[in-house]
Amino acid sequence: MADALYTHINKQAEASGLIVMGALHPARVPVKQLESGTLILLGAGKGFWPAFCGAPEYDDAQRDPVDRWSRRVIGALAQTFDARAHFPFGGPPYAPFIDWAQKSGRAFTSPTGMLVHDIVGLMISYRGALHLEAEIAIPPATGQSPCLTCAGQPCTTACPVGALAADHGYDLAACHDFLDSAAGTDCMERGCAVRRACPLSAGAGRSDAQSALHMRSFHRR
Repeated sequence: MADALYTHINKQAEASGLIVMGALHPARVPVKQLESGTLILLGAGKGFWPAFCGAPEYDDAQRDPVDRWSRRVIGALAQTFDARAHFPFGGPPYAPFIDWAQKSGRAFTSPTGMLVHDIVGLMISYRGALHLEAEIAIPPATGQSPCLTCAGQPCTTACPVGALAADHGYDLAACHDFLDSAAGTDCMERGCAVRRACPLSAGAGRSDAQSALHMRSFHRR
């Protein structure tokens, strides 16, 4: 059972447009770069897009609006809870979010090679993390990938050009070439077809407008 502080952090995160996507104790579950305390992973859920659209970063015409929003909002949460904020951007070096996510017992490697989360599926977007010096009680994680019970695993066949498939690694060139074509408009405007195919992705509550923003950012890199 989680304690009152965890519950408070969870509520404040949701009020800010974020969700807790996992938590762990580095002293009990060894992870990269951390050895003690409590790590709480924060990401985009159903409340993110409305919160972001009402923020100054949304239309200030500056680069990386989502990253800047994340740094401001999660930085404020870190101050509130006397924690240290970590972010999956701004490197190199980069914080080891993939290691942290998998060690939380709530994110797993999907058959496509991408991370899948137990609530938001393949629409997974870690925006930052809070590291508290104290070890507080956190909810237990299932520790079992949802892919193990997913009928048909539609993510493995959803890519129109087979850039993400079970029998090979990610073909970045094929993906980008497709997105550059007229046929790639659907993915550019509604989000990656593979991510949308995951039954759990609906849990992210992601709108087409949000997916389009993420796709434009991805396509520029």
